[in-house]
Amino acid sequence: MSTLSFLQTRRSVKAADMPHGRPDAATLQQILAAGLRVPDHGKLAPWRIVVIEGEARAAFGRDVLRPAFEKNQRADAPESTLALEAGRFERAGVVLAVLSTPTVPHKIPVWEQHLSAGAVCQNIVIAAQSEGYATQWLTEWTAFDPDVKAALGCNSQDDQIAGFIYVGGKLTNTDDRPRPDYDAVVSHWSAG
Repeated sequence: MSTLSFLQTRRSVKAADMPHGRPDAATLQQILAAGLRVPDHGKLAPWRIVVIEGEARAAFGRDVLRPAFEKNQRADAPESTLALEAGRFERAGVVLAVLSTPTVPHKIPVWEQHLSAGAVCQNIVIAAQSEGYATQWLTEWTAFDPDVKAALGCNSQDDQIAGFIYVGGKLTNTDDRPRPDYDAVVSHWSAG
């Protein structure tokens, strides 16, 4: 399949519906290496990737997600909700936290550095999907929570979580969702 054909048919899979499994260590390393090949004006590498896999998924949920949700999102949450939030990263075989860590101050605008981190997320999604793995790029409350950000190494007010990339097993379902109407979102500028 050509790259263009692949991009015209790629799709995400809800983390809750991920097939079991995940890339092996060598394949994951290749996916991550592909993820780093993005536009990076100034060669700043203004991003970091934190891999959360194996038992670390449950530990992160227990030690970070559950307390952060209870403290910062919903102090009155019932036990069932707290347990659901604690198990959030166990929905996929591996979760990749992509951090946007811009160099500030710098002549390269912070916005441009954040966009580069978004490109890392998209490259990872494309690389994993091109190998047949189910993926989903999510933010949810976890990307904006101060305790989650601190636990992942966001050290300054400019550091952000660009997204969590959930990677599951090999994809078998190819159902698609409705896509934007091309003519509704693409226009051509012309003089006069």
